[in-house]
Amino acid sequence: MHDQTVPRNSDAVIALQKFAVGQPVRRKEDDSLVRGTGRYTDDVNLPGQAFAWIVRSAHAHGVIEAIDIAAAQALPGVLGVWTGADLAAAGYGAFNCGLPIRNADGSAMLQTDRLPLATGKVRFVGDPVAVVVAETAAQARDAAEAVSVDITPLPAVTEAEAAVAADAPQLYDHIPGNTPLHYHSGDTAAMEAAFAQAAHVVRLDLVNSRVAVVPMEPRVGVAAFDAASGRYTLYAPTQGVAGNRDSLARLLNVPRDKVRLVTLNVGGSFGMKNASYPEYLCILHAAKALGRPVKWLDERSTSFLSDNHGRAQHVRGELALAKDGTFLGVRITGFGNLGAYLTGVAPIPLTVNIVKNIASVYRTPLIEVDIRCVLTNTSFLGAYRGAGRPEANYFMERLIDRAAREMKIDRVALRRRNMIRPRDIPYAAASGLTYDSGNFPAVLDRALELADHAGFAARRRAAKRNGLQRGIAVGCYLEVTAGPSAELGKISFDDDGHVTITTGTLDYGQGHATPFAQV
Repeated sequence: MHDQTVPRNSDAVIALQKFAVGQPVRRKEDDSLVRGTGRYTDDVNLPGQAFAWIVRSAHAHGVIEAIDIAAAQALPGVLGVWTGADLAAAGYGAFNCGLPIRNADGSAMLQTDRLPLATGKVRFVGDPVAVVVAETAAQARDAAEAVSVDITPLPAVTEAEAAVAADAPQLYDHIPGNTPLHYHSGDTAAMEAAFAQAAHVVRLDLVNSRVAVVPMEPRVGVAAFDAASGRYTLYAPTQGVAGNRDSLARLLNVPRDKVRLVTLNVGGSFGMKNASYPEYLCILHAAKALGRPVKWLDERSTSFLSDNHGRAQHVRGELALAKDGTFLGVRITGFGNLGAYLTGVAPIPLTVNIVKNIASVYRTPLIEVDIRCVLTNTSFLGAYRGAGRPEANYFMERLIDRAAREMKIDRVALRRRNMIRPRDIPYAAASGLTYDSGNFPAVLDRALELADHAGFAARRRAAKRNGLQRGIAVGCYLEVTAGPSAELGKISFDDDGHVTITTGTLDYGQGHATPFAQV
């Protein structure tokens, strides 16, 4: 290492000024998208392609007695019909959660081992049971309606609290109480002591309702298989080609160099498209069996059933405070509704991300989170729009507002009193994370100034004189981003001194194309 003086007008300084943190960057994707020249997966059409339609269960819970495909096979244009038994015989891997999250007793999280098409039982309305492929999309859909699925209905349960009852319907024989994961984080004894000595405790039952995703382009896939090389190709809108390619290779039981995944413009994701789905395996199987490309396009109505949902939490939040309003500890207990199957990241928003984000910008010496992640006869849960981070912030802000009202402390003053201050940094949070930067009181003060918070009372009085109601909310927000994962790119140092960075620059469905392009 050595010091080197850089001229004020050098290329290096100009580059730093141009690309430094906080400098504006012209967005790269907007021009093509607003002109209609973007390219989405549904724009892909391969020579000789056929079309797929998925047959789905109309029952939330039931035993599959028989699936009669004869009438569908006899219809014009139909090229093939496959059921769960066919795909099970192909030996594909199961969809599960590979995250190292363990139960409160240290035991491993139980898996639901979901296959691409249901076998034995269906567990939610929309559970895929067969795939039909025909020459045209209309023929495939008509043939799908001709598939006869004989299901003996079973009692169903849709609420997490009801699913853990002793007499609740059981979705899986090997998962007692419909609870594959009972998560706990925190020191229970220390928390009980904090609550015992607290001058005031607030408690709230809080619901983050289940939400469905409505992307601009629903999920779609175009699958092909090259028999000569044994290589699969899938065009699909994803939130990360490298990770999803590896997932597909695992499910297909082939080396990852035998899978090519192509993502164009994504058309909205925010977590939902960051996963492999059963439909993709279905059309890859069909493409190999037929020796021709196969395209599947979800529709808006069926996407409510086929895509992962988000949120689905019902918890009790508790905040212990000293006489002066200082936070002593926060506790979150309750339920997360996983739906019928475990997905790749489903427990994270309900558990780990609550722990990491619940403290937000506040000095909170104790954090305890105890969540039962429960299976129900509903669509499966996954990541969407923050994946637990907004929920945790919401829990804390609601508790603070309630505490301020009950203790008759100004809500802004209560927040400021408990904020992590610049002099506290680096701050070791009870979550195990270290805050290495931030001036949260200054941010709050600036927000209040911009909102003219001091002038709100006058604005409310003026509104009331005109027969109107006016309100104002105060809330702080801080989220922990996703942690480091396996490398999805590489850096090469060349002999001539150049450095080569290889990484993906897809748009992710949420505006990442521009920052990626800065690499």
